[in-house]
Amino acid sequence: MARSDIRYRNAYNRLLDYCETLSVGAAIPAETMLSEIADVSRTVVRRCLSRMEERGLISWKGREKCLLREPDDADRLEIAEPGAPSDDLEQRFLDWILRFDVPADTPLSVADLSRTFGVPQHEIKEFLAGLSRFGLVARRQKGGWMLRGFTMDFAVELSDFRSVLEINAVNQAAEAPVGHPVWARLSELRRLHIALRQSIETDYHEFSKLDEAFHAAINSVVKNRFVEEFQKVISLIFHYHYMWDKTDEKTRNAAAIDEHLAIIDALERRDAAAACDAASRHLRTSKTTLLSSLRHHELA
Repeated sequence: MARSDIRYRNAYNRLLDYCETLSVGAAIPAETMLSEIADVSRTVVRRCLSRMEERGLISWKGREKCLLREPDDADRLEIAEPGAPSDDLEQRFLDWILRFDVPADTPLSVADLSRTFGVPQHEIKEFLAGLSRFGLVARRQKGGWMLRGFTMDFAVELSDFRSVLEINAVNQAAEAPVGHPVWARLSELRRLHIALRQSIETDYHEFSKLDEAFHAAINSVVKNRFVEEFQKVISLIFHYHYMWDKTDEKTRNAAAIDEHLAIIDALERRDAAAACDAASRHLRTSKTTLLSSLRHHELA
């Protein structure tokens, strides 16, 4: 089940919960308030309202909405357990770009993407609209969508913002209590980094997944919905660029392993200053690598 469909199902059930607090015949609030209640966009809210109207739960005429009956268990949508990464629309979209080497300024057909990913067209449109907030895709003047790719300015701004978020995360990780899950995760990541360093001659291409896991662990200590949202696009792009420029990949990845281990060492000593210094060095290197990848791909 795609993430956007899970979001819709959760939103629908949350709106049913809200309707259970109302009396039959009561007016239902405006879409803006419903979007706040369900924590989704108004587009998703309208989709929920359409289903509620089809099931005879509400009447809906223009802005006037009224509860016709109380929701029951049969009205609720099943929420499947989170699927494998291949079921995640963002990850599948990224994999598609990587596998077929989709260049910047490529027109995107909603109909084709719908067939490729097995997702309804309205969900593809919602997904692309979400990516457009970060400048990854854009609407075309004559309709449809286009993959914009990553400009030099975009990469610089993203790298600088990433540094702000991650240095904050490193500081918080250094202050995490002994029982915090991040310590067990960092211990395991230390083992994986050392193992990969020992087999770097043949397995250096495995680093990109380890890099993603490392940064996810560091950022996991920050519980902030805005940070989580931006980490999605940051992770996507910094994973993306590893697939572009293979020049000196083995050497770069070996150096990055040592940089990660320096951060882990400082954190395990609870030395926030040293951890931030090590993280700053690593993020500067990562920024340089990203910009080099852009030049290699002639996107600068």
